[in-house]
Amino acid sequence: MRDYTKDSSKEHSGKREGMRHMRPQRPHWRFEDLEIWNKAADLAVKFHRIAERLDRRRLYRYAEQLRAAGLSLSNNIAEGSGSTHKQEFIHFLNITRRSLFEDASMLLIFERLDLIESAEVDELLWDCDEASRKITNFSRAL
Repeated sequence: MRDYTKDSSKEHSGKREGMRHMRPQRPHWRFEDLEIWNKAADLAVKFHRIAERLDRRRLYRYAEQLRAAGLSLSNNIAEGSGSTHKQEFIHFLNITRRSLFEDASMLLIFERLDLIESAEVDELLWDCDEASRKITNFSRAL
């Protein structure tokens, strides 16, 4: 895994000079390699798409809440992965798990309000459950 704590700006500045007309390759972040981050990012996209449908129905507050809770999943994993302390990373993983429970609660309420079809809620709840279990196992393995 690459160490992002080093200042590599001098190392890459020479490469950038010779590539003025080419776009340099973007940096790779350690969280991108985590299965749990990728699952969380996939969930965030699904929640965002539901939020777009809620926006069209002028349910802006519901849409914003779902969007924010969905994004917090991948963001907390990313933020925790940047820590140099294992316990701090575990803390962020715990926050992520709790956000999954928040997402699940919203899905169940939106289903009761007939805003989301039961079949879609079922699929998303299974996704949330799987992500929660993987986060728990990952944090135990750290």
